[in-house]
Amino acid sequence: MSRIAFLAGSLKANLHLVRDFASLLSGSVGRLVLSLAYFVCVANGLSLADFGLFATASATGVVLARIAGFGFVSPLYRAATVKKHLVGTYTAGYLAALVLSLPVAVLASAFVYWILFAGEMAWTAFAAILAAEILCWRSLEVVLIVNNGIGRFTRAAILVIVGSAIRAGAAVLFWFGGDGSLLTWALLYLAANALAALAAITTSYPRQRLRWRPDLYLRRWRDSVAVAGAEMVFFLQSELDKLLVLSLGGPALAGLYAIIMRLVDLTAIPVRAFNTIVVQKLMRPNKADWLGAWRRRLGVEAMVAFVSIAGFTGLGGFLWLFPTALGANVADAAPLLLLALLVPAFRNLVEYQSELLYARGKTGIRVLVLVLVGLAKAGFLALILSEDTPPETWIVALNGVFAVLWAMSAVMTYGALDWAGRKARGASFSPSLQPGE
Repeated sequence: MSRIAFLAGSLKANLHLVRDFASLLSGSVGRLVLSLAYFVCVANGLSLADFGLFATASATGVVLARIAGFGFVSPLYRAATVKKHLVGTYTAGYLAALVLSLPVAVLASAFVYWILFAGEMAWTAFAAILAAEILCWRSLEVVLIVNNGIGRFTRAAILVIVGSAIRAGAAVLFWFGGDGSLLTWALLYLAANALAALAAITTSYPRQRLRWRPDLYLRRWRDSVAVAGAEMVFFLQSELDKLLVLSLGGPALAGLYAIIMRLVDLTAIPVRAFNTIVVQKLMRPNKADWLGAWRRRLGVEAMVAFVSIAGFTGLGGFLWLFPTALGANVADAAPLLLLALLVPAFRNLVEYQSELLYARGKTGIRVLVLVLVGLAKAGFLALILSEDTPPETWIVALNGVFAVLWAMSAVMTYGALDWAGRKARGASFSPSLQPGE
């Protein structure tokens, strides 16, 4: 009876966590369904080569979107989490940082286009795709981040679904009514992302007066730039594979690879809901040592791996039985999916470990870990990818590549957390703003 009472008390004490996770997960499930519909329409509305170019350009935009605001979304998120009345103050700082960062983002985009995309796709299509990612979708993400920070998980979940629905609607319109050209889709993609961002900002951003406090912003600029760098490195090592496949194998191989990795990405959607809960839990001073025990660490990682593999197995098994269920272009990749069975688990675990370092304020170490993982990933992919390598060979090799990346990340992440814990002698990191900030 005492054991039952203990379990009941534990469940009651953590009921708010269960409720918040359910809200986040509902948004993730909705986004998963809509993302799948969006993916099917785009992957089949474009040729395989054009889909490879679009996926690679979109990945470039996701990376360069981290320049927008120079990482000031991090102190904005912390303010929303621990001092909600300062959201207006830090929003003003974010808007100023966004304006200052846009010329840098434009120059970086032009450089990447000149290096990788010139001669492969029109600059107008490339510019539209990057504007959609850097300006529009990133703005929607900021609204989501702030809403999650202040505890509006249900509203954030709804915004995710609405934004994904708008993009999915654009994809359906393109598949059935478009001319199949990359430029047409790029312009439609920009319009859909702009509409989603506008809807999120006007309906869900906290209504607070903007207050200009440069003294507060100057105290946070180092952390902000470090976070921006860490996020760029994280997404670079996450998306670098698409850029390498394009440069080493050409658009057609990039399209095949993008289809496989897009289906892998779908397994990360529910995992990210869990990551949000873990990060907020570790940000609280009294919960900083929640993952101190190896038994809990291994249990959490095993859960993340199980969910990732189970989801990918279900999707891969379905497409193995019905290869044309998601369209003719996806059918080319369907027989190969189960060869990459372990990739989702290792990939999602690297992302999870990166979030642990962010939650504990180890921004510099996070950057170092991501740089080393990214360099290793680039080196391994350069070895296994070429136009002459059969797809079956390099897809199987991807399991080993991502396993090594996970092992590297785990050793460095937990080593850094343990070292910091010993150094502090039990003192935990507090991300709270200083009094008066």
